Amino acid sequence: MNQPTLERQQARLSALYEVSSQLGKSLDLDEVLNQVMDAIIQLTGAERGFLMLYDETTGQLVTRAARNVDQKTIEGDAMNISRTVVERAVASGEGILTSNAQEDARFAGQQSVVGYQLRSIMCAPLQARGFTLGAVYVDNRLFSGVFETADLDLLMTFANQASVAIENARLFTQTDAALSRRVEELSIFQRIDQQLNKSLELNRVLSLALNWAIALINADGGSIGLFEQPEEAPPYLHLMVFRGAEEVDETRDVSVDHPIVRQVLVENRAILSHNVNEAESIDGTPATVQLAVPIQQAGHVTGLITLETQHAREINPEDIAFVERLADRAAVAINNAQLYEQINAANTAKSEFVSLVAHELRVPMTSIKGYADLIVSGVAGPLNDQQKQFLDVIRRNLQRMTTLISDLSDINRIESGKMTFNYKAFDIRETVADVTGSLHERIDARQQILDIDIEDDVPDVCADPVRIAQVLTNLVSNANKYTPDGGQIFVRVVREPGFATVSVQDTGIGISEENQKKLFTQFFRAEDHAVREQPGWGLGLSIVRKMVEAQGGQIRFESELDKGSMFTFTVPLAKET
Repeated sequence: MNQPTLERQQARLSALYEVSSQLGKSLDLDEVLNQVMDAIIQLTGAERGFLMLYDETTGQLVTRAARNVDQKTIEGDAMNISRTVVERAVASGEGILTSNAQEDARFAGQQSVVGYQLRSIMCAPLQARGFTLGAVYVDNRLFSGVFETADLDLLMTFANQASVAIENARLFTQTDAALSRRVEELSIFQRIDQQLNKSLELNRVLSLALNWAIALINADGGSIGLFEQPEEAPPYLHLMVFRGAEEVDETRDVSVDHPIVRQVLVENRAILSHNVNEAESIDGTPATVQLAVPIQQAGHVTGLITLETQHAREINPEDIAFVERLADRAAVAINNAQLYEQINAANTAKSEFVSLVAHELRVPMTSIKGYADLIVSGVAGPLNDQQKQFLDVIRRNLQRMTTLISDLSDINRIESGKMTFNYKAFDIRETVADVTGSLHERIDARQQILDIDIEDDVPDVCADPVRIAQVLTNLVSNANKYTPDGGQIFVRVVREPGFATVSVQDTGIGISEENQKKLFTQFFRAEDHAVREQPGWGLGLSIVRKMVEAQGGQIRFESELDKGSMFTFTVPLAKET
């Protein structure tokens, strides 16, 4: 090898090293492609160059970079290249060189060669990891430089290095795009979840889910429904919400023998259908494309989201996966809405039952009480001691049943929102005096000491005085029942910002830590003998808490077994003074 040739070779290798070192510094695909093409033009002395990559969707070669010697992008008519050269290079996996395309039998007759007066052409495939990504193509016109074999070797060497950089950038771009789509999807699902979980109305939840599905895959319409299973009839799909060119108000029932419905149920997956006629459509609307996505709960298909397009746009796998994830979220919201409906139905049934029982019991109880009072008064003749004792038992149990019915009615009215409160400003001192006065005989009977302490500056409170008296009566009565003979009961009222705080404290049997957790539960009574020997139904404290909270107050308690308890509730002040 002579000195000039050696110098040229060294210069080429130096240039190759320099441009190669710049590859990989960027992961932006378009930037990398332009860098590659500019470097190839610099290395080969080409007048212009083109880089083509296979499109993953169409499988066709698409020009992704077109550059000239001035590192400018080529556009318009100057984009003409010899496609035959490119196809040969890609098909063979080898470089193509022609130093005189005008006379080369392989290419001389091509319009691009003749029209653009091309003389020298090179093309090299881009290959990475065993796959052909595309090709790079460079050319010179008649009066420009002529490519040599050494130029093709240089191009092939650089193309191998460039292929790795291009593939890395393309993978990064795909990953980055996928990540961006995922982040965007998560953001969308966050908004969807917020909307779905805001409502517990079933039709509202179904409507929201369908609206999101239609909007996000650009469908023309659709429907959503749930499967129904009658007791003595075959199951069916009950479509409840429709969207489309014409809004449909009435519902529609679809047999599980419908071909698409049956396929969804059997295969337990989304079904994509094309050119669907009226009979094949889920909601009776012919469509170019129909997507049926199952709504699943605990592994069972409980409903169906159906989407339709009337144009040629395909619903792609990403759209299907998105709707499937949307269906999973909708399933949770639908389940919550159904549970809420069931709870409401159960509460309504319970309320109606309690009202009916209370009414039906009051009539015979009134009659029993009336006749018992008449017998006690001597209307039916004189009574011996045993007869009087029996009648006293009847009257005490009648009073217990009356209290029970009253408590059940109160709970029923509070829970159903039917209890009315007669709010007014009143002096809490008078309520304390009335309640303790009415219970004084019972307290004295057990030789208990009652201590009342009310701060002087407690202003009027705003609540229902009858209901507050009921709350205080329950708490003082409990203190009386569960405090041994000779014990103490303290009633205190203090002023706090915005509230009057009423406390009832005793030196009674107290409440264990285990029982404290269940204290406000309806019908709960501790198993302690001291508790069980006292009359009661376990409803009083539940009613107390509901009444206090319904009037804008709060209730709390402190207790220690064998040392006593203190219950404290607040009542809003009528006004600050």
